[in-house]
Amino acid sequence: MHLFRSYTYQVYPDRCSMEKQTIRGISWTPLPDTVDTQDTMKQFLSDRIMKAAKALYSALIERSPGLIRDRKHHLRTHRLCCSGKELVDWLIRLNEGSQSRSQAVGIWQVLVDEGILIHVKQELNFQDRDTQFYRFTDMEFDLSQSAEEKDSKEEELQESLSLLGQMGPDALLTMILRKPPNQRSAEDLEVIYEELMHIKAAAHLSTSVRKELAAVVAFESHNKAGTVLFSQGDKGTSWYIIWKGSVNVITHGKGLVTTLHEGEDFGQLALVNDAPRAATIIMREDNCHFLRVDKQDFIRILKDVEANTVRLEEHGKAVLVLEKSSGLELTNQSGAGGSSKYTVMSGTPEKILEHLLDTVKLDTNGSEPIDPSVSDFLLTHQVFIPSTQLCTALLNHYYAEPSEGSELEKAAYALNTKQKIVKLVVQWVSLYGLSLTDNPSVVAFLESLRKVVASESRLYAMLREQLKERRKKMLDNCHQPCVKQHDELDWFLGYESPVGKCRAIKVNDKVLHEIFRPDHTFVCLMLPVNSSVRDIMEAMTSSSGGNILVKMNSSGDREQLKLEARAVSTSLGLNERLFLCSASQVDKLTPLKEQLGPELNSMDTLEQMCAKDIASQLTSYDWELFTAMHETELLYYVFGRDKFPNTTTANLERFMRRFNEVQYWVVTELCLCVELAKRAALLKKFIKIATVLKEQKNVNSFLAVMFGLTNSAVTRLYKTWERVPNKTRRIFTTYERILDPARNHRAYRLAVAKLSPPYIPFMPLILKDMTFIHEGNKNYTNTLVNFEKMRMIARTMKIVTDCRSQPYSVPSSPQKGLTERMFLDTPAIRLSTYSDQSLTLRSTSNIRHYVQNLKVIDNQRKLTQMSRDIEH
Repeated sequence: MHLFRSYTYQVYPDRCSMEKQTIRGISWTPLPDTVDTQDTMKQFLSDRIMKAAKALYSALIERSPGLIRDRKHHLRTHRLCCSGKELVDWLIRLNEGSQSRSQAVGIWQVLVDEGILIHVKQELNFQDRDTQFYRFTDMEFDLSQSAEEKDSKEEELQESLSLLGQMGPDALLTMILRKPPNQRSAEDLEVIYEELMHIKAAAHLSTSVRKELAAVVAFESHNKAGTVLFSQGDKGTSWYIIWKGSVNVITHGKGLVTTLHEGEDFGQLALVNDAPRAATIIMREDNCHFLRVDKQDFIRILKDVEANTVRLEEHGKAVLVLEKSSGLELTNQSGAGGSSKYTVMSGTPEKILEHLLDTVKLDTNGSEPIDPSVSDFLLTHQVFIPSTQLCTALLNHYYAEPSEGSELEKAAYALNTKQKIVKLVVQWVSLYGLSLTDNPSVVAFLESLRKVVASESRLYAMLREQLKERRKKMLDNCHQPCVKQHDELDWFLGYESPVGKCRAIKVNDKVLHEIFRPDHTFVCLMLPVNSSVRDIMEAMTSSSGGNILVKMNSSGDREQLKLEARAVSTSLGLNERLFLCSASQVDKLTPLKEQLGPELNSMDTLEQMCAKDIASQLTSYDWELFTAMHETELLYYVFGRDKFPNTTTANLERFMRRFNEVQYWVVTELCLCVELAKRAALLKKFIKIATVLKEQKNVNSFLAVMFGLTNSAVTRLYKTWERVPNKTRRIFTTYERILDPARNHRAYRLAVAKLSPPYIPFMPLILKDMTFIHEGNKNYTNTLVNFEKMRMIARTMKIVTDCRSQPYSVPSSPQKGLTERMFLDTPAIRLSTYSDQSLTLRSTSNIRHYVQNLKVIDNQRKLTQMSRDIEH
């Protein structure tokens, strides 16, 4: 039985309000169905694990029966068991070396946690050792199989390994946290550190503090709701982070004060102030898990941080705060080019720039990689120093001369500084590309710097070499070469936009604004992308005074836009439109027919298109939208675009709107398909499309399709799901685990961690992570720029950079893999049986046109009613 759940994951880009911006509507809501209870879900998962264990055990008995035998150790005989090391070795061989030892340990730990694999001494942690013995529990494994079952057992084994492989990392992490701190290996500490990076309570902590916490944090669990963790007035002994579950906070006289959930923390105040507990903490639900830091460790870490902190002062005021970095941190943060012994934590913009320039290393040709901290600074500098001021500061450093030393030493120092400035500017251009040309002051600075560099032979040679090297890398990554000749010192050499691709919307571009009247007539205006509502109103020369601009969605929800709101056209949501009317006409506005979505599905068209071809065209278009967006648009979106003059987030909002469009396309097509047999075939096709998207590493559209399939209007179509083959339903169930938001979307993060570039990431979660960092950390600490926050923001932005670091070529026919194994298509039809119309529909250009012009219904209430109409 497939246990259905309903999920909603939609991003609403709203840049029209002047209020604090947030990402709204990201939610995960189970259906209020009696079958979908927590106990039933737990039992359902346990049954699946048991089935997977049976498949694994069957393979073990069939392929390596000698692993299960009597073992002698320390004069004792352990009957019919396996050693931990042999089990890990066997599992790695079974997966043909595609798994690491830690991944294999995680899989066996899942079976230990479920009581299927038992240590001979009842120990809870699986150990990869020759002297640790395990045996399968005495439950009955029925290994007799029919001929049909034998044919499919290899498939079942692969599905089982996939399920256990997804659960393994979580089990491995829990196992590591159960270990005493003194027994954790360096690999264990890295696993815990990675987990802390995605926990809300640790978002504001520096890298060094999180690494120290990884060494001391302990695991604590409580099985029953109502358990009191500690009471008000108790002595504070530990700081707690909720890893799973929730707790109620209760105080004397007030009762329930608040409820804390996964990722939140409590108990820190009593440790810092050495005071009694200020409230009572009670488990709100069963099976709550905590990460605990005991008082002595907590206080020691605080002291270590202070001891490793260096403050530079000028005129009695701190201007730069540095933290001593360990060797491991230097490797992670500085890479090949890092030589700093200290990491910038905060400072004035000028002092941070000065310190980072000191870290820039130069070899004979100036081509050594630059410190990642410099790129962190460049990606986020607009938060604390506008580009105009940065240009001025760079020129000041360029022309600065030392006041001491011989003439030879002064000349050497000045040349060294200029080389560093040139190298930093080349990095700046590499990060921003043509978007820098939107800022006249930056263009003037670059032209000025180019002229002075051209007049100095050594600098000229260095810059020419760096630009050549950058252009070579761009050509290697399949950037389209430019036909026309360029100046050798052209900063933007090689940055021409490829012909035929989706063009990026630039800040000075004009875009179409469709303005509708109450009678549904409309006016089209070509206005700058950042036009305000006031600008639009003034351009509507025929409009009379007293009118207002309103945006309305397909559900009829209306919102009056403020005159100062900008970029309203590109920030419209799915099926939203702009209406010009008087205040008295607002309540009488009705959605346009096109807003309501299609009345007929496109099943006839979809039937003629191959699932692989549809997925390939979806990925091709998504890649164009993804590469048209610049990383800095995430920064503008999260911090608020109104804080950054002459910038745009239009490309990011277009890409996010595409996610919603694909999601609702799936739901729309299924709910418009009245015939049950065709609807079941279409459902199977969408699952196959999701499979191909996953193989093509288009994670964004893969999850859009999956969220469409788990929409409540689709999951309630029980008759339709019953007609979907078991193989298809099993693969769908496997994919559902990736959607699980538990522990800050841990399942998704683990799946993506295995991908190598290029791939298209799940953009809503990247935005959620950036919002999480932004809201959890201040931009300034004691008037100094919080550079640790900027480093975390830049690290998230670099995920987008890394995804696009390699050229992407969408395969027209993906290699046979999971798609072929899981879906058995109907026998091939002779070419002559196709009609001319079907051949036309199957053409690449027609499929591309179809996926770029999806017509959808995004009114959830309407979709639910349509679902009820086709299946009562």
